[in-house]
Amino acid sequence: MEVVPEVHFDDTAVAFSYKSDKELRKANFIFTLVNNPFFSKMATGAVRLGLRLHLPVKSLIRYTVFDHFCGGETIDQSERTIGQIGKFNVKTILDYSVEGAKTEEGFDATAEEILRTFDEARKSPHVPFCVFKTTGMADADLLAKVQSGVKLTPEEEISFSRVRERVLRICQKAYDYQIPVLVDAEDSWIQNPIDALVYEMMRLFNREQAIVWNTYQLYRTDALTNLRNAYHDATMHNYYFGAKLVRGAYMEKERERAAEMGYADPIQPDKQATDDAFNKALEFCLVNKQRIAVLCGSHNEYSNQYLTVLMEKHGLKRNDNRVWFAQLLGMSDNISFNLAREGYNVAKYVPYGPVNAVMPYLLRRAEENTSVAGQSSRELTLIRKELARRKGR
Repeated sequence: MEVVPEVHFDDTAVAFSYKSDKELRKANFIFTLVNNPFFSKMATGAVRLGLRLHLPVKSLIRYTVFDHFCGGETIDQSERTIGQIGKFNVKTILDYSVEGAKTEEGFDATAEEILRTFDEARKSPHVPFCVFKTTGMADADLLAKVQSGVKLTPEEEISFSRVRERVLRICQKAYDYQIPVLVDAEDSWIQNPIDALVYEMMRLFNREQAIVWNTYQLYRTDALTNLRNAYHDATMHNYYFGAKLVRGAYMEKERERAAEMGYADPIQPDKQATDDAFNKALEFCLVNKQRIAVLCGSHNEYSNQYLTVLMEKHGLKRNDNRVWFAQLLGMSDNISFNLAREGYNVAKYVPYGPVNAVMPYLLRRAEENTSVAGQSSRELTLIRKELARRKGR
């Protein structure tokens, strides 16, 4: 599968155009730390301990990793980031990244906050999507029980109906405001009831365009088949289909549980198999572009490049609203900003929420950057290249 270069991802002047020298030096410090597995493990361990012992570490976190990877603690605080990257035609997906709510009141509060992101999206030209994670509004154990097929108690039936009501309210607002909503993927043992809810919402709200989008983790061996089956369902029931494609975020946890429970490992055997599945999924979406809208949620340069080639092959304009590229705030700016400069639709996931509540997200970012081969060293190389360029101006 040969890719003809269209967009170059090594122009650091474009990649870091939105960062001041001070912000770039901070990014250099963060990725220098993350790039060293020993120091990274020590730092994340110290942060966990400090929070558990209620030590004054919040300020340190806020002005380092939180400031780099998050928009702020509230929607209002995130508006600075929204405007800052928006000047360079990079849009924002506001991601309320609070995890761990375990009560009905907590689930309701999360749903209300997600609904508020639609008000921000409605007033801002820089926020084209909203997003939610179902476990922010549902107990994971309940979802696992639903997937297992075990009969729910009357109380659990009520709880699950409340999950559906929260999802319905959010998707209804997405439809009323005509702002697409992305539903994040989760662990394989709770994904089926999430998928069922999402497809129900698609049938209700995707009659004119893709308003509700599902997420497919292509490191799962069944993801490509699930994507194709979902497309066929959309065709059979005459609705539009939104697909966010990612490689995946829970590999170690998935493999450990499969070994512990004695079922087949649901994860691809190696990175190459995941990459191949991801690129096949991109191609499938473009081939079926009359019904599918796709968001390429990837930090992989080849896959982003490949999608630009597919768009040209299929005669799509660079700003065709059926095709989007997305990366996380604070990562792969060389991909996001260079694509945006060339006229493609690009958005950054911008997490926000109270520092304490967003810590699970931040710790995952640190661990992923340390474990993903070459990710943090690539970031560091680009940051240092830009610092040297600015110094030599």
